[in-house]
Amino acid sequence: MAMTVTAPGPTAIGRRDASLFPTLCLLFFASGACGLIYQQLWLRQLSLVFGVTIYAVSTVLAAFFGGLALGSVLAGRWTARTSRPLHWYGVVEILVGALALMTPAALRAVERVYVAIAGFAPDSVAALTATRFVLSFVVLLVPATLLGATLPLVASSRAVRGSRVGERISVLYASNTAGAITGTLVAGFWMIGDLGVISSFRVAATVNVIVGVIAIGCSRWYESDAERVEVAEPNERLGPPADRLSERNRRLLLGVFAVSGFVSIALEVVWFRVLVLYVESDTYAFTIMLAVVLTGIAVGGYVAAFVMHRWGARLAHLAVIELAVGITIVTSLAMLAKSFTVNGRYGEVLGSVVGQDIRFVTVAGLLTVAPTAILLGVGFPIGLGLWTAGAVDGAETGRRVGTLYAVNVAAGIAGSICAGFLLIPMLGSRTTLILLAAALSASGLVLVWALPRSSRLRPTLGIAGGLVFILATVVAVPDPYAAALRYRYPGQRVLWQDQGPQATVSIHEEVDGTRVMFLDGLHQANTSAGMVGIHRLIGTLPLAVHPDPQRALVVGLGGGVTAGALSDDPELQVDVIELSPEVVEGAEWLAAVNGDVTNRPNVDIRVDDGRNYLLTTDRRYDVITADLIQPEHAGAGKLWSKEYWELTRDALAPGGVMVQWVPGTRAIDHTMIVRSFLEVFPYVTAWAGGSMLVGSNEPLSISASAYVERLTEPGTGTALAQAGMGDVDQLRATYTVGHEELVAYAGEGALLTDDRPRLEFWKSTRSDRPLGERSARRTCRATRLPRQGLPP
Repeated sequence: MAMTVTAPGPTAIGRRDASLFPTLCLLFFASGACGLIYQQLWLRQLSLVFGVTIYAVSTVLAAFFGGLALGSVLAGRWTARTSRPLHWYGVVEILVGALALMTPAALRAVERVYVAIAGFAPDSVAALTATRFVLSFVVLLVPATLLGATLPLVASSRAVRGSRVGERISVLYASNTAGAITGTLVAGFWMIGDLGVISSFRVAATVNVIVGVIAIGCSRWYESDAERVEVAEPNERLGPPADRLSERNRRLLLGVFAVSGFVSIALEVVWFRVLVLYVESDTYAFTIMLAVVLTGIAVGGYVAAFVMHRWGARLAHLAVIELAVGITIVTSLAMLAKSFTVNGRYGEVLGSVVGQDIRFVTVAGLLTVAPTAILLGVGFPIGLGLWTAGAVDGAETGRRVGTLYAVNVAAGIAGSICAGFLLIPMLGSRTTLILLAAALSASGLVLVWALPRSSRLRPTLGIAGGLVFILATVVAVPDPYAAALRYRYPGQRVLWQDQGPQATVSIHEEVDGTRVMFLDGLHQANTSAGMVGIHRLIGTLPLAVHPDPQRALVVGLGGGVTAGALSDDPELQVDVIELSPEVVEGAEWLAAVNGDVTNRPNVDIRVDDGRNYLLTTDRRYDVITADLIQPEHAGAGKLWSKEYWELTRDALAPGGVMVQWVPGTRAIDHTMIVRSFLEVFPYVTAWAGGSMLVGSNEPLSISASAYVERLTEPGTGTALAQAGMGDVDQLRATYTVGHEELVAYAGEGALLTDDRPRLEFWKSTRSDRPLGERSARRTCRATRLPRQGLPP
């Protein structure tokens, strides 16, 4: 029996293809969510190896975005060699998922290689930066390249190409960004804190594989008919065609998008440096801010689709958008300064929707970054529509998309590096923001100049755009730091301020003469008696419990009191690891309470990441202590984990001690810190009512007679007396409980680990029981047995 096979007709093809595009939008949504989850996880994991100095973070980001650009170019060329781009898109998604599952093993290998290489050049910033870049590129090259390949591959499929390519790419772009919003929020508010980093990789990888399998299925269904020809969809209303650009204008457009990529990423650096002056520095605030940026871009993408459907992609539209972006950039700081007023008036209403604890950061984001993000989200798809107009087939469409995307991303790498290393340190945030806005406005004027000479918009847009930009620059760009401090810390006089690549640090003086150090607008230290007493105890307690320390390490300089107290022992060499050089300069303004620690001969200050230093150093210390940031601050989890304390334990010399300050905020947090510390150190004692832990590899033994002799030593005796341990009875009063009592107090339960940074992602601990520091001390004391004398 013979069987006759006939090719489907144009109408059947159109009906079948009509369902493909919505499917691709859903797949691209899921892909965007996974991409942002991976980006957060990769950056977080690599920071554990390389640290969080501006040099380390910049090299990791450059490697990541470099991979995206490379993938876009390669995929654009590959589309000319395949008639089944959706099949390869599916393969790419599956490979991304597979590589994500391999990430933990890859990072362990990278850590071993990095430690080995760093041992040869421990003090060379250039050598370590080059090493970080190469190793980051090795880890991120393939997955980032694959992520960069997705848009050109999908853009060359039969569901996108044709007369509506610009409109459809804009919908895909918006859907992908909407997925990125979801990934940002899900990872920041749930996955990392609740599931952990490794499980988050697994969940996202599973989604990637599912997306890939569905994409391959779509390819078999939609791309399997070799007889198919390009046909217009008969049931769809076609929008106006895009402007066909001359070769000169195409080159101008490519240059404009290079400028746009540079400015948009540099602008994010400036915004986030400014916004930390206004919002709390926790991971949830940064998650919300990133989500606001992505929401603006997604909304802009859908608006662009409507514009192109109604009027087509027009060069005049893009010129107007570029000019408008320049104006919204220069007005963003004025809107940020008004965020306190707006939050006061409407914050309660917004708080009922997003939560009271994140309402201000939402207000600040909506006022400051959302308008510019929306316009940038509109501009990119319209530019892409103009760039791809006239493409003869899907392969040409994919190649053009890959080229434009690669240029945009590569320029973004340069923008990030220039803003962080050059523009902000040399010019400050305000001037940098004005220059970025001027660059984007200038690109808009170039597009106006490229309009046909007969266009009436040419003189109108040019004159109006220039005048409005100048006016906005003059009246609407306040000093962001001064505005933030005026609202957050009224009545304080600024004595000194410096804005560097790593942070903005300032020294203020209150009405009573107290000096305060602020780091990115966040209180870091002050000269009040209470604050000085706490930090002096952190630095002096090691002198009390160790019989003869020769070398000490302090992680974090802060106001310098902790390191200053340790260095009161003239025979003790003190190494200080401080992340920000601006903090070192600021500590000189607090010399009256820190003993002029920055100029002491027995103190060596090194600008580096504390954990990175412990990972790579071969030095061994008799004492390790820290002037740490609060555990709930963004990025603090790496210094409040079992793995970090293992690094400190391994860096101790025989008989050495690790002193850890323990904040008392919630009962669940306090016991979790104690429990995790006990997991690492075989011998632990609690001091100062449970607010200080001392860990060691050998039992701690303090002789009363030896302690009395130490009190007679120059410098050391004075330091111990100033810290409230001027005799044996005072030392006994400072001691709280021993190891067994701490084990009973902490009990069984969750630990703080790199995989589960529960304190940084504190919402995931699911307990809001308040516990002040005094209550924490009482709780800890309640578990102790009657003690006799000093700890055994």
